[in-house]
Amino acid sequence: MYCLHTISKPDRHTILRWLCILCVFSWGAASVCAAGTEARIRDAGQLRVCIWPEYYGVTFRNPHTRALSGIDIDLSHALATDLGVDLVYIDSSFRTLVEDLLSGRCEIAMFAIAAIAPRAQLLAFSTPYMQSGIYAITTKGQRQIKYWDDIDRPGVVVGVQAGSFMEPIMLDSLKQASVVVVRPPMNREKELLSGRIDVFMTDYPNGRRVLDRNDAIRLISPDTHREVMPYAYAIKPGDQQWLNRVNQFVDAIKRDGRLERAAQQHGMAPMVVR
Repeated sequence: MYCLHTISKPDRHTILRWLCILCVFSWGAASVCAAGTEARIRDAGQLRVCIWPEYYGVTFRNPHTRALSGIDIDLSHALATDLGVDLVYIDSSFRTLVEDLLSGRCEIAMFAIAAIAPRAQLLAFSTPYMQSGIYAITTKGQRQIKYWDDIDRPGVVVGVQAGSFMEPIMLDSLKQASVVVVRPPMNREKELLSGRIDVFMTDYPNGRRVLDRNDAIRLISPDTHREVMPYAYAIKPGDQQWLNRVNQFVDAIKRDGRLERAAQQHGMAPMVVR
């Protein structure tokens, strides 16, 4: 009671002063929230881009020189230039993609990510800029598998990369063949050449990599135009402004030829979505 009696009743001017302070504080907080990812990128002066450094023709790190090359190396430089900031690469993978984006390790993932439904439930995707179907890779000496229809047969062992869009599709669609999910440090090509798997499923970029470096390998195209997946850039959900800015970039590189030039440079022209 004593305390209540000793506190004077606030006058009208005091109340108005506190209301003004609260309004300024609230406006400032709202402005920070509204600024979002792009503003934070500009303030930091850098764009952190998640890449998978084993993706041939897309975001590939040469094991000898350690130099990065590929269509999304070129295009990530273009995005950073458009934003007027420096570029920082963060090593990621399809297996760690969701965690890396949601934890804030990078602002965007740029390594030709298939926008499959399980990922789309957790991440936000740009408009597609490339696409690919599923291809089969086997050895030239493999007598059991000559055509696509030979794959789903009893006794055939099919390899798929863990975290790739081929994994759920093959696990669901193959009824007679056995599926082996290849996880690091395992390697699909080594598993194939060792005979532990008979064939592995891949997309266009990885198919090109294997064919370019091994004469004992052959590619089997699907007999129909099946399972064509859109490839896009991925970001953490919840920032529509940042997604709009990324889509603006994708639209721009399609219009001004940067996408086509980068695709031609790195052998990805058949994948381009125009």
